[in-house]
Amino acid sequence: MLRISHYLRALAGQCPAPRVAPPGSTRAPVVIWNLLRRCNLTCKHCYATSADSVFRDELDTAAALKVIDDLHDAGVRVLILSGGEPLLREDLFQLSAYARHKGFFLALSTNGTLIDPSNIEQVEAANFDYVGISIDGLEATHDTFRQLKGSFASSMAAVRLCRERGIRVGLRTTLTQQNHTQLPRLLDLMTEYDVQKFYLSHLNYSGRGKRSRQLDARQQMSREAMLLIFERAWSDILHGRDTDFVSGNNDADAVLLLQWVASRLPHHYAELERMLKAWGGNASGSGIANIDNTGEVHPDTYWWQHSVGNVRRTPFRTLWLERPDALLQKLREHPRTVGGRCGQCRWLAICNGNTRTRAWADGDLWGQDPGCHLSDDEIGLHTLPSTLIPSVALPCAR
Repeated sequence: MLRISHYLRALAGQCPAPRVAPPGSTRAPVVIWNLLRRCNLTCKHCYATSADSVFRDELDTAAALKVIDDLHDAGVRVLILSGGEPLLREDLFQLSAYARHKGFFLALSTNGTLIDPSNIEQVEAANFDYVGISIDGLEATHDTFRQLKGSFASSMAAVRLCRERGIRVGLRTTLTQQNHTQLPRLLDLMTEYDVQKFYLSHLNYSGRGKRSRQLDARQQMSREAMLLIFERAWSDILHGRDTDFVSGNNDADAVLLLQWVASRLPHHYAELERMLKAWGGNASGSGIANIDNTGEVHPDTYWWQHSVGNVRRTPFRTLWLERPDALLQKLREHPRTVGGRCGQCRWLAICNGNTRTRAWADGDLWGQDPGCHLSDDEIGLHTLPSTLIPSVALPCAR
């Protein structure tokens, strides 16, 4: 995840640079936890291929409480509760209260359709650090993607309810060919609904998203979207607005941000380059971890084809810190040994090979990421050499 506003605020002298662990270091990660797989929607780009049905072998309340203890003991301090739709889990507020008691920074990731006057007091009492609500376009586009008419209205009603209660809200949008032209209006919703955070996710080829890869907003669309967000983030900083823009699933965004700063704030170029190298790019398998609904641990939420173990049988600390499997060790190399354009890229120390699951979906786990929106000239590659860095085969199995 690229913390765009935080970096720009640091350049503006309004806050210190983001604190980051050295690239490739062993560290306690941010954990995204899919509490359940059931969802009241069947979104076209869902990485979990959720549906409105009960899935077997999910962690019960006692096991989930034990996971919270386990994560705390491993040094994890940031926990994002996701799904499926987490509000369908009857013990959600029991689990969130326990996590808050343990001192976690706690976020809720929801489609928002189930937040209404009947439970808004519970959502408020849970004291989430923020509630992320997914909006994938204006009304017609969103409802088509979510495959439920009226879902946009329900989600935006939830945003309004949360803000009326003083709950910090983030809008989450996955960029596609269908919604990229609507991005300016989606950003305007932040002002209209007094929303503090906007998270732009690039499409990752996993779950139903893998089948929807033809919808990906490629190269120029992605660039235009990011440049718009950079401008909006900088404008908000200059005008003293409390907003936070972040992007995810395309670490080439960091290089584009560096180019934007070279054009708009050239005296800050060297400072930002230093900060981005310290950040180190893609952190799947090191700074990000995922626990699915059955307790399987993955390098991130898009790696469900590979499990590093199950927290029911083995403590998270053991799986992640003490005895990481071969894939985690490879992902933690910095810079990673990757092939194609990624292996020849002058910005590898910043991007770290971008998103490996897109490369895997393209046929080579350690090959180039097809989602990169940088040109050959921008990465210092005018012509591909005849001999590339060889890819390293690594089977993915649950």
